[in-house]
Formats: sequence, C-alpha cells, structure tokens
Amino acid sequence: MALRILVLNTDYDEFLAWLYAQEPGLEKAPYAEQFRARMKSLFGVADFYSSNLRRLGHEAWDVHANNEFMQKAWASENGIQVAKPAVVARRWQKAGHLARHAVARPPFSYARRLARPLLHFANGNGQPDWFYDILAAQIKQFRPDVLLNQDVALSSEFLREMKPYMRLLVGQHAATRLPDSKDWSCYDLAISSFLPTVEFFRQKGVRSELNRLGFEPKVLACLPSENRDLDLTFVGSFHRVHKSRTEFLETLCVRFPQLRIWGPESSSLSSSSAIRQCYAGQAWGRQMYQVLLRSKIVLNHHGDIAPYANNLRLFEATGTGALLLTDWKENLEEMFKPGEEVATYRTTEECIESMSYYLEHEEARASMAYAGQQRTLREHNYTRRMEEFVEIVRKYL
Repeated sequence: MALRILVLNTDYDEFLAWLYAQEPGLEKAPYAEQFRARMKSLFGVADFYSSNLRRLGHEAWDVHANNEFMQKAWASENGIQVAKPAVVARRWQKAGHLARHAVARPPFSYARRLARPLLHFANGNGQPDWFYDILAAQIKQFRPDVLLNQDVALSSEFLREMKPYMRLLVGQHAATRLPDSKDWSCYDLAISSFLPTVEFFRQKGVRSELNRLGFEPKVLACLPSENRDLDLTFVGSFHRVHKSRTEFLETLCVRFPQLRIWGPESSSLSSSSAIRQCYAGQAWGRQMYQVLLRSKIVLNHHGDIAPYANNLRLFEATGTGALLLTDWKENLEEMFKPGEEVATYRTTEECIESMSYYLEHEEARASMAYAGQQRTLREHNYTRRMEEFVEIVRKYL
C-alpha cells in the first residue's frame, strides 16, 4: 500500500542567502518556482528522498520550514494569513556578505546535509509565529502517514501537538551529540546512519534503526562532465570541533601545495595556518559536485567523531567517480572494500604515502575510483535507501 510521507527539512542561513542572491527577484516568485530553484541547487539531500519515494509509488512532499520566502509564498497561495517577509529576511542579514560575494568567490557546501542548521528549535518559545503557523497548516493539509523530521532540534512540544495529524513521527539525526535533557518521547521512531546515535535513542526509550546515507545518481545527469584537473581536494568544515581534522589538513597542505580545500571560512584558523594557502573558497550543492567531478583524489577525514565511517562525503566522492582516500574505520568494510574500491589510511604518514602513490600511478587510481563509483551507484543510491526506509517504517505503522 502506498504511503503519504512528509519530509521536513531546515537549511543553513548562509545557503539561503546564497540561493536568493543567485536569482534576483526569486524571493517574490510563486512557491513552485522557489521550490524548483531550491531543488535545482542540489544542496544537501535536495529532493533525493521525496523523488525516490515517489518513484517507489508513494506520495511524498518536502517542506523547508525555515525558508521564509518560500514558506510565506505557500501560505499566501493557500489562504494562510501571515506577515510578508522583509526584502532581506532579518535572520539572513548576518549571512549577507556571502550573497554579495557569491559571484566573486565560489560558494561552499557545508557538506552535509543532515548536519544541524543555524537555527535551533530547542522549544517553541521565541520563534517567529509564521514558522509554526505555516508548518502546522502544511502538516494538517498533507496529513502524512509518516512525517520524517530531519531537524530533531525542532520543538518537541510543537511536534507533540501535531501527532493527531499523522500516523508515525520519525526523527532523523546523524552524528552530532544530542542533549540528554531533551524529551524525545514524542518520536515513534528515530533513524540514523550512525550506530551511536541509534543507541542513544534506544537508551532514551525511543525505537531506533540504522538507515545509511547515500548518493543520488541523477546528479551525474544534472551536471556537465569535467576534466579531472584537480589532483587533491577536500570539501568540508574545519571549525574548533574539528581540531584533529585541522591539524591533519595543515600537515598535508605543507606536503602537497596543490591540495585545494573548499569550506566555510573559519575564525578558528590562525593567520599562519597552511590551510589558508590551499583554501579555494566555498561551494554550495552543484558547485561542490563540480569540484568532486574535477578531482582525482578526494580526501575524507571524520574529524573528532569516532569510531564509525559516517558522512555523505563517502558516497558523494565515490559517486562522482573520484578516488576516495578516507580514514579507516571499523565499519567501513560494510560499505566498501578497502584497497579495491576506496583507499584508506590510519595515520597522516600513511595518508601521505597513499596520496603520493596514487598521484604517480594513474591506472591504479582510475581503476579503484571506477570500482568505488560502481559500488556506490549499485548499492548506495537513494532508491535503495528509500526502499530500506519504507521497509523500516512499515514495521512500526
């Protein structure tokens, strides 16, 4: 039987500022046009969940709850009375410099989609009325069998009030630490790509299952093919919470000056950091994929989160046909064959050796990259992930 599934998302303020800077006047466009622009960006998981759920015969709809322009366009078109958005949304003002410089410097994908947005909803207090008023109207109109909430920082009180309008409330969260003090009992089920998060929810009395991340093959059809003219790249964050990653990258930047790093600007980097010499700017969504398509070797480093391999970069790098060079984790073999489909390292010294080897041995690099891409396209695509998701939720309906 077909299911009605509502996928609830929130976006980074910097991304929203960049998105609306690309198309002047987009903020005044009808909801459908703004929605298409958001999906066309390919940022995060875009419509990868909903489009594949529809392909499997289900009804699915995306909501981007903190996109004020798009949400208020929907409200206006559906007879919901809310105040019109400001010409520049107030909460995006702090990200305005990104919009102003978006053309001069390539934009960046925080990679990862599923990480926490800049707006946090620990409770409903202090949030703009339009946010909850519009979201409530959307939930009541769609009346989903399954509401998949990908921002578990959203107010539990609000979600509890919405429970009569759905059959199953599912939370999704990856690897960042969650507060012990929060009441998680509103959720009927939680899914995560990270086993410690699965265990966290189970310890809180919430049923929880593993559902991995993946890659959307249609990305390859959306973008032009690229010459692999970038030897070594890294796309990701290097804030204070990524201390080990920052130290790792600084060492590699000294050893390999051709390394190019895309990521958010970080005030935590010292003025003398070697990363600054290799920093290439920011790249949101489509631009991130274009970087990967140009890359011979894509570095992956999980930072200070241990002990499992768990980020989108695993699948985005392999899916776009680059050789993935990733830090070894005990569960990596569940997804890829180390040494055949991806290259691994346990120490910075091992990483340097592997980088040197695969830069000098093009045939070995290309062969492994091809094997990794085929594995991802075959087993780690979002059609497969949504099949697994539907199988999971059916057990709890």
